[in-house]
Amino acid sequence: VVIVATGGEEYRPTGEYLYGQSPQVVTQRELEERLATDPSDLRDIKTVVMIQCVGSRTERRPYCSKICCSQAIKNALKIKQLNPKVEVYILYRDMRTYGFQEIFYAQARSEGVVFIRYDDKDQPQVSMGDGRLKISIFEPVVGQRLVIEADLLVLSVGIVPPQGNRELAKKLKVPLTEEGFFLEAHVKLRPVDFATDGIFLCGLAHSPKPLGESISQAAAAAGRAAIPLSKGLVQIEPIVSYVDQEKCVGCGLCEEICPFKAIRLQDTEVGKRAETITASCKGCGLCAASCPQRAIIMHHFTSEELFAQITTLIES
Repeated sequence: VVIVATGGEEYRPTGEYLYGQSPQVVTQRELEERLATDPSDLRDIKTVVMIQCVGSRTERRPYCSKICCSQAIKNALKIKQLNPKVEVYILYRDMRTYGFQEIFYAQARSEGVVFIRYDDKDQPQVSMGDGRLKISIFEPVVGQRLVIEADLLVLSVGIVPPQGNRELAKKLKVPLTEEGFFLEAHVKLRPVDFATDGIFLCGLAHSPKPLGESISQAAAAAGRAAIPLSKGLVQIEPIVSYVDQEKCVGCGLCEEICPFKAIRLQDTEVGKRAETITASCKGCGLCAASCPQRAIIMHHFTSEELFAQITTLIES
């Protein structure tokens, strides 16, 4: 069995909101590292602005990364704990602190964190002046544009799939979504399985999700993987292909078109001949339909059986 748990990566802004151009612009993860290692350099900061949905919910990445809102509130509460006088503004499109995380959203509001909603068509504008960041945003409640001078700008960036996902998907013969995450066999019936037997997935390899959901999915994948391991054998379906090697000429067409790599060419005394790997065969019939020598037979779907059904139908 194989469990695909490639994880995800932090989206790296490319010049957005002056990221990479000013040391005063950081991501939430970079802010977390500073809060965890040396928060003393943040004690003199008076104003912090956080911008949500950077790299997520765009035309290129229409999905929600699911952790950004909670991450921003967590860091905002930590800053307030270090210095309650710091002004913290969170500029958001939609606050998605679902479940019990809503408690922390209410706590942040009670401790003075200011939430300002912005429209996707009128996103915040960031500029630098007099050594301070200036964030311009249209406030829909008062109907005016506000300018906030900040000492620190924090970007809540989304989660993107690792670059190696496409190469791995080709090797394992498993599908990806349009965004580059791995696609499960069925969202409800087989949520941690691939269409290819014996391969399972979990965590950020599947889609962006919080840690708790990743742990639950990992436990499910481990449970599914333990089933064939505990049996010690694989029970194959009866509808698989069989190669008649007396008719086979070893052209290799069946090996090339098989989507499950269930046919291989083997060296024999009379040359190369095709052979079915029954444990991998799914009985799709592509090999039998394409074989120019008609050397491949589908069990329970032989020509004799099909013609007998057709004849019986005509006679009845």
